[in-house]
Amino acid sequence: RVTFLELMMVKVSDKNSVTSEEVNVFVRHAYFLAVCFQEKCRGVLKLTADMEDEEALVTIRLLDVLCEMTSNNSQLERLQAFPGLLEIAVDTLRLTHLAGKQAVNIFTATHAVTGQEEISHPAVGFKSHLIRLIGNLCYKNKENQDKV
Repeated sequence: RVTFLELMMVKVSDKNSVTSEEVNVFVRHAYFLAVCFQEKCRGVLKLTADMEDEEALVTIRLLDVLCEMTSNNSQLERLQAFPGLLEIAVDTLRLTHLAGKQAVNIFTATHAVTGQEEISHPAVGFKSHLIRLIGNLCYKNKENQDKV
């Protein structure tokens, strides 16, 4: 699933070679990906510096794909109106922030450095991607801006 999402991410981010038919397919799949993210996003909070969870890795890739999809205007408007996506992203950001305060903070790159070595963990940058998704969902959308 992670590999599939990475391939999808490459295709979504390559805006030059995407046909209008492919854009329509991405829009249909965007809802499915948003639902999957909503259901699984809290699983990332279980990660620690020593542990890797396959479901959490899938969720991290889902977030990456959603960030990329909301960077594209054709998918942005539909995802902005998707019920609960903004709220779950904001709640997950809050919980991630709290989890980072209670233990080793693997969710931000600045806290993932110990001495001279940098921890290479898939959750590094998770908070910044949540913030990107929230920002994209609020872009030119007064209703979502008021919610945040």
